[in-house]
This record gives sequence, structure tokens and C-alpha cells, in this order.
Amino acid sequence: MKLYYDYKRLYKLIIILFLGILVVFPIIFSYAQTVGELNSKINQKNVDIDKLEQEIKQYQAQIDDLGKQKNSLNGSIKQLDLTKKKLVADIAVTQNKIDKTNLKIKELSLQINDKESVISNNLNALSLDIKKINEFDQNDAVETILSENNFTVIWNDIDNMATLSNSIRVETAKLREVKSILESTRKETTDAKNELLVLKSKLADQKKIVEQNTKDKNKLLAQTKNSEANYQKLLMDRLAKKDAFEKELRNYESQLKYILDPSSLPSAGVLSWPVDNVYITQYFGKTEAGKRLYANGTHNGVDFRASIGTPIKAMADGVVAGTGDTDVQCNGVSFGRFILIKYENGLASTFGHLSLIKVSTGEKVYRGQIVGYSGNTGYSTGPHLHVSIYAKDAVELKTLPSKSCPGRVLTQPISPINAYLDPMYYLPHL
Repeated sequence: MKLYYDYKRLYKLIIILFLGILVVFPIIFSYAQTVGELNSKINQKNVDIDKLEQEIKQYQAQIDDLGKQKNSLNGSIKQLDLTKKKLVADIAVTQNKIDKTNLKIKELSLQINDKESVISNNLNALSLDIKKINEFDQNDAVETILSENNFTVIWNDIDNMATLSNSIRVETAKLREVKSILESTRKETTDAKNELLVLKSKLADQKKIVEQNTKDKNKLLAQTKNSEANYQKLLMDRLAKKDAFEKELRNYESQLKYILDPSSLPSAGVLSWPVDNVYITQYFGKTEAGKRLYANGTHNGVDFRASIGTPIKAMADGVVAGTGDTDVQCNGVSFGRFILIKYENGLASTFGHLSLIKVSTGEKVYRGQIVGYSGNTGYSTGPHLHVSIYAKDAVELKTLPSKSCPGRVLTQPISPINAYLDPMYYLPHL
């Protein structure tokens, strides 16, 4: 009988599939073994990263302690040496994160291959079931019943077709589930690859900052001839130039005319923090009640504790209005390396004393994007980040001749006094 031979063919197919499973099983075992090895390596990377991060905390604690001591040549050299050790540890952490991410991408690739194989097998099973149902449907059921004497075989066959239909539904549901997992794994892989690019960029930045740190130490030793007396004289000269420049700048800015439109300013709390770990070392100068404006105070922004190499982030979406380095024009009197950003919300900010600038004039930046790294450039008694906030349309990058540095011109953000705003009003509530 035809149905009998169909069952024989089906039996043979089952045997073939069983043998296929025996062939595939070592591959699956090998896959599991490989994933296990990758997971073990990833876990070891996590252990290494945790250990290095503990070292970094210890270096940072020592740097913070030095910052509380009286400024001396010995202290400055120790600070540079500790900073270098911390930066080297930062590089090691980043490299370990790169290695870990590469391992994760390999693991995800294995998972993708496995899911694609499962989907292929499920599709083949579905195709076989659908083919069998189509073959049965092509026969006239009534004619088959009348022509066959063995009704038990016929009804069993019909029951098998119903089982096949249910099998198709089950396999389809499994297929959808595996497909969803595959899409999620692919997204995870894409995210890991993007993270890898960020880490590689960060590693390159950290290496540049280490090089700069070495140059700063050599420069300091050359300027002081390793003499404490020479170092203290250098500090006094720098402080005198800084005070003269600030007075000169304040006189210029106080003469600028600007009518502040309060309606052009956004509401409180619209900015995000420029650093991940917030510790404020100096607040904004005097404020006029209610307006929160800088009014001939001693400090026209907010200072954040930030060791050299700390990532600095844009506080909102905006455009880079300018970058520069005042040390090139007059060493140690102003911002040093700086970035001026004009935000879409009506505010603008200057980040000062940076070690490395990551953006260029005219570049679009987004909230949370790393735009530079903190440093100790310009007039700075220790590594930190200075942030000034202004009404957006009041601040511009200007070049001015300087009396405090005869024959030199300084290019930096300039704003009318009444356009300086208190950063704390626009930053998140502490």
C-alpha cells in the first residue's frame, strides 16, 4: 500500500535525522566548550580590571593628600609622578576593557552562528512537515477511504497529519523565539563593537596625556633647575601675572554693554554634570539676589576636583564655538587649554585647564559626549576643571593685547560681566 511505503520512507528519514544529530553533537559540545573558555577569560579580565581600579583609587587618594599640602617643588614632582602612575594604570584598565570586549564579541559571534543554525534546522523541519501535508491534501480523501480495506491505517494517517499541523505551530513559535534572541544578540554585538571604538579612542588619548605629563615634569625641572627657591619665585611671578591679567580682563569686560533678557535663559537644572564624580572645590563668586549673576566677585565659575586625564563631557547639545590654549600666548595666567561651547538651550560654557581637547570649532556636540580631558594648564594650583557659564549670545572668542604679558595677545572667551551666570543654578541639584 502507498501509505505503508510512505511510513517506510518516513522511518528512513527519522534514522537519517538521528544519525545527523550524532554528527552535529560533537560540534555543539565543541561550541559549549569554546563559550566556556571565553567566559573564563572574560571573568579573569574582570578580576584584573577590579584590581587595577583599586590601585587607581590609591593613587588618587595620594594625589588628593598632596593637593592639601603647601605648594612646593618636591610636592609638584611627586604629584606629577603619582599622576603618571595613575595614568599608566588607567591605560592598563582601558586595554583590559578592550581585550574583554573583544572576547565578548567572539562569544556573541558564536551565539549568532548557533542561533542561525537552529533557525536553519527549524526551517528545514517546517518545510518537511508542510510538504507532507501538501502530499496528503493532493489525494482525494473519500477515494482513498473507499479504495482501502485497512481503515485503521487510514485513520492513523489522518491523525498523523493533524499531529504534523500541530508540530508546524510549535516549530513556528520556536522559530519566532530564536529569531528574537538572534536579533537581540546582533544588537548586543553592534553595541560591543561601538564600545570597542570608544575604548580604543580613549586609550590613544590616555597615551597622549602620559606623554604630556612627562613633558610637564621635564619643563618644571628645567625652569627651576631643581631648586625650591627658584620654584617659589616661579609661583610668585605666575601669581602676579595672573592677578594683573584678571584685573585687566575684568576692567575690559565691565565696559562691555549687554542687556540681559531673562526670558532668553532656560529654567534651573537644564545642564548635566561635566564629570562623572562630582566634587566641587570652589563655587561661583558673588551673586546678585535672584539674578545669580557674577558681580565683580572673586570667581567667575565653578571648580571641580578632577585629576589629570578625567573625561570632560558636554553638558547639553550644542556647537563648539572655539578652542585654544592661553599658555601658548602667555603662560600660566588664564584658562590654559579651553573649550567654548554654545548650547541650544540659550547657555554657553567654557571648560578650562584641560590637558587634551577632543573637539574642534564648529563641531556639533551632544549631552554626555567626551569633549576633552582635565588637566593643570593655565593658572592652576592643582589639577581641576573650571566651568564658566554665560548667556549664549553674550560670549565670544576674542583676541586682546595684554599689558600683563607685554607684546603678547590672548585669545579666549570674553563676556560682559552681567552675562556671567551661576553654573550651580543650571546644574542638577546636589
